[in-house]
Amino acid sequence: MTQHQFFGRHRKTFRASAPGRLDVMGGIADYSGSLVLEMPLRETTTVTVALREDGIMRAHSTTAASLHLPPTVEVALNDCVNAGGSVEYARLRDRLATQEGAGWAAYVMGCALVLMREKKVRFQGADFWIESSVPPGKGVSASAALEVAAMAALTQAMGLRLGDTELPILCQKVENRVVGAPCGLMDQLTSYLGRRDQLLPILCQPADVQTPVSVPPGVAFVGIDSGVQHAVSGASYTDVRVAAFMGYTIIALHEGASLSDIQQARASGDTRGLPYRGYLANVPVSVFEEKYRDLLPVTISGKSFLQKYGGTIDAVTRVNPRTTYHVLACVRHPIYENHRVHLFARLLHLLGAAKLTRAEREQTLTALGELMYQSHVSYSDCGLGNEVTDRLVHLARAAGPAQGIYGAKITGGGSGGTVCLLCAGRQGRDAAARLARTLAAADGNPHAVFAGSSDGCRWRLLACE
Repeated sequence: MTQHQFFGRHRKTFRASAPGRLDVMGGIADYSGSLVLEMPLRETTTVTVALREDGIMRAHSTTAASLHLPPTVEVALNDCVNAGGSVEYARLRDRLATQEGAGWAAYVMGCALVLMREKKVRFQGADFWIESSVPPGKGVSASAALEVAAMAALTQAMGLRLGDTELPILCQKVENRVVGAPCGLMDQLTSYLGRRDQLLPILCQPADVQTPVSVPPGVAFVGIDSGVQHAVSGASYTDVRVAAFMGYTIIALHEGASLSDIQQARASGDTRGLPYRGYLANVPVSVFEEKYRDLLPVTISGKSFLQKYGGTIDAVTRVNPRTTYHVLACVRHPIYENHRVHLFARLLHLLGAAKLTRAEREQTLTALGELMYQSHVSYSDCGLGNEVTDRLVHLARAAGPAQGIYGAKITGGGSGGTVCLLCAGRQGRDAAARLARTLAAADGNPHAVFAGSSDGCRWRLLACE
């Protein structure tokens, strides 16, 4: 089917494109309020929208068939509202569950439902045509690219103007409430606001977008696909997130907060009155080691936690009474990661701004790489490691500065996906490509290399105005 055949004649269409992202530093610490450093990729998703008036939502993906998914999914808008006419997010998820492999359409159709419910817009259906070079399941946020492109195209079609962080926040709501994946906000912000060849610093409390950091000349961040499918909705990611919030509850209660305070913050989303403003990342490393490390259980069952502490402030996850959670490691990670990311950003700025000697440049690159290696180990301590990503990191370390590779770490939600490498010069980029070929020769599968960057959706739209 061609796009012309899909839309038919004489229909007004609206288009938006958004890139995937490479998580350089920060990753899963985003939901704990950490600073993160994200780079928009060259690979993009484009969504073209035409509005309808018959209450039908129809989405077609040009890549779905190659992934053994239904390429066209159709849903009646009436299936997503209750008897009173109000949108219910779970109804779309349940409706898509009746067609095998149709869940991908929730990322697109969910944008319309979120606009209806949160912005009170009039919507009577639409057709969505999706083209993408962002591979799903690789840890480069294909879901955020799809949400951002769909939301941006829809808002154009509806004549709706959203703030720079408002659109990504609504996209996160699609993923949290409609899709049911407990992701943070960094992916959507990067896909919308990222700049080419720059790292986007985001203090995730919840969405403080700071001045982009240019990647210094002669330095490159390169992603290598491990070949292991990653999904942010996976049980391991969810368990790690829940464990982090369980640990926060224990710390907050220790600091004088009440269970009522925790419950009220969960219901309202306002954590400003809680210790550390509700974010583990605001706990200094020294304070964690002195006051909280011995306070937190290494592991605890969900049942025991609920009986003793009551609940968490996280509105998008639930403590499972039957699950055993690794609380100490999952709390320690965002506290240390926030410290690492701030140091990483400062060193990167120094590398680009200062006139360093060759020895000083080498020392700075080595220090940056060590922070990445530390982050990778911390992921594994949380339970989000993988033998293939570990092998990639070990290969990167073995290649080392002699081949232009200074650091490597698993990215995003972990448990597979993509490894980010810190490379210097053409030598480093060539070495990264060789690592991908080494993996391919070992397992017989291709391993994508993400080596380019591009502007986020917001700047693409401005360029077209």
